[in-house]
Amino acid sequence: MNELLRIENLRKHFVKKNWLGKKSVPVRAVDDVSFAVGRGQVFVLAGESGSGKSTVAKLILRAIAPDGGKIIFDGREITDKKDDLKKIRMGCQMVHQDPYDSINPQMKIRDIVDEPLEIHKVGDSKKRQEMVREALRQVKLEPVDQILGKYPHELSGGQRQRVVLARALALRPKLIIADEPVSMLDVSIRAEILELMDSLRDEHGISFVYITHDLATARYFGDIIAIMYMGKLVEVGPVDEVLLSPKHPYTQALLDALSEPDPENLHRQKKIRINDATGVDVYQGCRFRARCPYVFDKCSQEPPLERIGERSVACFAKLD
Repeated sequence: MNELLRIENLRKHFVKKNWLGKKSVPVRAVDDVSFAVGRGQVFVLAGESGSGKSTVAKLILRAIAPDGGKIIFDGREITDKKDDLKKIRMGCQMVHQDPYDSINPQMKIRDIVDEPLEIHKVGDSKKRQEMVREALRQVKLEPVDQILGKYPHELSGGQRQRVVLARALALRPKLIIADEPVSMLDVSIRAEILELMDSLRDEHGISFVYITHDLATARYFGDIIAIMYMGKLVEVGPVDEVLLSPKHPYTQALLDALSEPDPENLHRQKKIRINDATGVDVYQGCRFRARCPYVFDKCSQEPPLERIGERSVACFAKLD
């Protein structure tokens, strides 16, 4: 695989303080996470809310500093040096979940898309306006002349998300991190945005880190999927292989939580959440063991992420 991004042993722990200044037990938001994203590849990070997916995104962009590990982008390790930060922030752009929070409602569309170009001092004003127009055409916001002078409130939710995508494309990045980019859109609009991102991948070779809890869109858009639970990757592999034949009980639990289109399967036994988590230290041994129906004595140890064929699984049970 021709790698664009490599994450090695990434860690980020958060420690909260109460009003007396006493520190709490650290929350291991990202704990020894490693993966690689190929050029033109869609890498999916999936899991429940609070699993650490968005924290990984912030760490890649150095919006927050990691406690340990390496981030290697386009062959170069990213540190806190000015040149490294410039490289990652020009070559890697972010598309957030909520377009309302992503763009300034008081700015016109032309200025919203132009903002990253101006920040990074790309070309002169004329050159930037050409790049703005091209970015809007790429996301199919046309006629461009009618869009440029509008404000965000004059556009639909789907159009606003296209503006966010256009702003990300303006710098012509090699990687886009899309954090739940379609979760706030109508179902019909979700497919349009995913098809648009897929076409951008095909036309420009852009890689995506696609963060989601929606396994249906993950399977539609992704190439490789990594299932994340409490700061750990528990299963990684080709998206169809993982979602059609899960090896980790947590992956199976996520699939069992989906709405069931087959009436004959509505009442089948679903083996999830049968154990009591009271008194269990989740950071000792397998973190899923308090919810796992297959738990046994060995689960008091932390399972390594072991290679099985084309995928990796962190589980001693390894479902068949």
